[in-house]
Amino acid sequence: MRIYTKTGDTGETGLFGGGRVKKSDGRVDAYGEVDELNAHLGLARSLGLDPELDALAARLQEQLFVLGGIIATPLGSKAAASLPKLQPEWVTEMERAIDRFDDELKPLTNFILPGGSASASALHVARTVCRRAERRVVPLQEADKVDIACVVYLNRLSDLLFTMARAQNHRAGVADDLWVPQK
Repeated sequence: MRIYTKTGDTGETGLFGGGRVKKSDGRVDAYGEVDELNAHLGLARSLGLDPELDALAARLQEQLFVLGGIIATPLGSKAAASLPKLQPEWVTEMERAIDRFDDELKPLTNFILPGGSASASALHVARTVCRRAERRVVPLQEADKVDIACVVYLNRLSDLLFTMARAQNHRAGVADDLWVPQK
């Protein structure tokens, strides 16, 4: 099987479950952002995350494939019924991880500048891509094209990625770079 099909050469793509849309369609934009987010998590992992954070990032990558599939599939389609679903416990697990990592970190009293170690910096980039993906999914949810669970998942994930970046820096012995406004 070849990787190229030439079916997208006219600026259209097929949705999972049928139907073709322009590549500029909001649904395509949203699942593209989720794909980019997943790639950034892969980059963070390749840069050497703490083992616990790496295992968590690997699970998140699996979950993002589920999310991307959901976004790429029209609600009510035959294909939608056969897709894996976002699990409510995934959000609960993210909240537990945030709380666990927060317990080892100094409380935030200032904004922090994204950065630090290379792997933490990659997690910060993933966080910003996650926020962009969320902004692309919200209009789909408002138009009843995806379930609100997609928005909740991305919202919680961006919080987790922020906390993971801080935890990665902490575990690597790199202090938060505090933003101190200039007067």
